[in-house]
Amino acid sequence: MAAAAGVIGHNRGRLGKTLWTRAGEGDKVAVRGLWDAEQEARWAGDEIEALQRKGHRLSEIAILVRAGFQTREFEERFIALALPYRVIGGPRFYERLEIRDAMAYLRLINQPADDLAFERIVNTPRRGIGTATLQVLHGAARAEGLSLVEATRALIPGDDLPRAARNALGNFLTMLDRWRAETGTIGHVELVQRVLDESGYTAMWQADPSPEAPGRLENLKELVVAMAEFENLAGFLEHVSLVMDNAADTGGDMVSLMTLHSAKGLEFDTVFLPGWEEGVFPSQRAIEEGGLPALEEERRLAYVGLTRARHRALISFAANRRIHGQWQASARSRFIAELPKDQIEVETEMGMGPGAGWAASPAANAAWGTGWSEGRQDTYRKSLPRPPLVIEGTRPPARGQEIKKVGGFAAGDRVFHQKFGYGTIRLVEDNKLEIAFEKAGDKKVMDAFVERA
Repeated sequence: MAAAAGVIGHNRGRLGKTLWTRAGEGDKVAVRGLWDAEQEARWAGDEIEALQRKGHRLSEIAILVRAGFQTREFEERFIALALPYRVIGGPRFYERLEIRDAMAYLRLINQPADDLAFERIVNTPRRGIGTATLQVLHGAARAEGLSLVEATRALIPGDDLPRAARNALGNFLTMLDRWRAETGTIGHVELVQRVLDESGYTAMWQADPSPEAPGRLENLKELVVAMAEFENLAGFLEHVSLVMDNAADTGGDMVSLMTLHSAKGLEFDTVFLPGWEEGVFPSQRAIEEGGLPALEEERRLAYVGLTRARHRALISFAANRRIHGQWQASARSRFIAELPKDQIEVETEMGMGPGAGWAASPAANAAWGTGWSEGRQDTYRKSLPRPPLVIEGTRPPARGQEIKKVGGFAAGDRVFHQKFGYGTIRLVEDNKLEIAFEKAGDKKVMDAFVERA
């Protein structure tokens, strides 16, 4: 409660009041610094499993995110752990309308005989292909034993369809053929970006005035991020198929996953608050559109998140995230700076430390003072602030700038990582390296964060 009061007290337009509770002080707020969003999800999963082993009910545990796109990493991790969960206030990530539409495009490119995918997106966005046209296509497909794509090809030269419908269908098939041909020449991440742009699907949501449209665009960007983790389109589609097969609600005891907006009025014993980074929380888009009032509303959301926890709240931030398919440095949220120092316990990954969060904002840096903990340790130890981490003689970039490639690495090279130690590069993919570390096992890291051994 004191931590929540410390944050909300920075709102200028708030009437002064003292918060209190009959439940006692409770645990200090844990602030956890991690290397990336994938590790953030792994950490949350490990913590939840540890609580479960101690007898805590999953239904008394919640993960509260600022934006809907953040749920994907946690959903996939929970499915991998067979950890039951429910998404409150909306569908699961791969069940969202815009994701299902995008997946239909990709499925049809990968498998032209997928009639369900064809029917879903042949007129999305609108191309003037109505119900009557689809009925003719279905009739021809059944009569000749063809897929809807094959039936469409057969009908375009004839007169069974109006000229406008034939032209629209012809243009649609031309796009499909071009995208399918490009699967052998460009990467699958670039392909999905082309499909969303050239089909008009991205423009459709950009022009949509509804309040849900910006969130749908964020989810599409997160889909691109998800695809970057796979070697090819077929592998990604197979993964999504497995995720959907395993994602059915089993009922009973489940972790709750929701946005901060959906959490108002709810309480849980344990609350995880991930993504406390500048641009994510507070939301950059909200501040750009609404200025100081929007920032104060973001701070109220931080207050809401902290006060949803009856006993323990765990805040986390990532040092970098993949945005639009590129790794970018992240700055700790200014709200971390506003947490009372005597109400928090800070723990960061080895090598991060205070001031070494690459692009830590001045406000967030001030919050760390002299107290921090490095690595997974049972005791909370003190240390003097360290200077920003410098690798290969260059200073890491500020937020919004892509982490520059070091280059020159090749499979078989020996390298050293400040957290994982010594290892051998197995695979080089753009600015990301797959490394077999002697003690930490196989990891993927950016080349800017290793040096030659």
